This record gives sequence, structure tokens and C-alpha cells, in this order.
Amino acid sequence: MSHTPHTLDQEFPEFVETIDALKASDPHFAKLAEDYHEVNRQVHRMETNVEPAEDLAIVEARKKRGLLKDEIFAALKAAQTTA
Repeated sequence: MSHTPHTLDQEFPEFVETIDALKASDPHFAKLAEDYHEVNRQVHRMETNVEPAEDLAIVEARKKRGLLKDEIFAALKAAQTTA
């Protein structure tokens, strides 16, 4: 188990400029990114016991983070093909 935050720029370093552009121009993408960051912060707080949680709650939060990450990646790939 890693306690390192999984920020979008760390997860997708090749898409940093695209992430910034989409956050500024696409409200849906901006909401996805904000939701991802909130869930990611929650997972990090749980993993480091800043905000202790049951194992199942941690697993569910990680799943939610993964689903958001998948949706963000799909949006990034779509933006790349249209650019």
C-alpha cells in the first residue's frame, strides 16, 4: 500500500498541458478532475490514518478513484485525437 498521493499530473505526466486546457475549457472535465482530487485526498487521509476508516471504506474509495481516473483518461485520449 502506497501512501503517496496520486495527483493527475503524476498519473498522466504526458497529459499535463491537456489536463490544464480541459479544466479551463470543459466544465464536465473540470468537475471530473475536482471529484478525482477530492476522492484522492480522502483515500490519502484514510491510508495515513489522518482519517481512520474501515478497510471496506478504503477499498470503495479506491474503486471510485479508479473509475474517475478511467473516465479522465478516456477524456484525455479523446482530446488528443481531436487536437
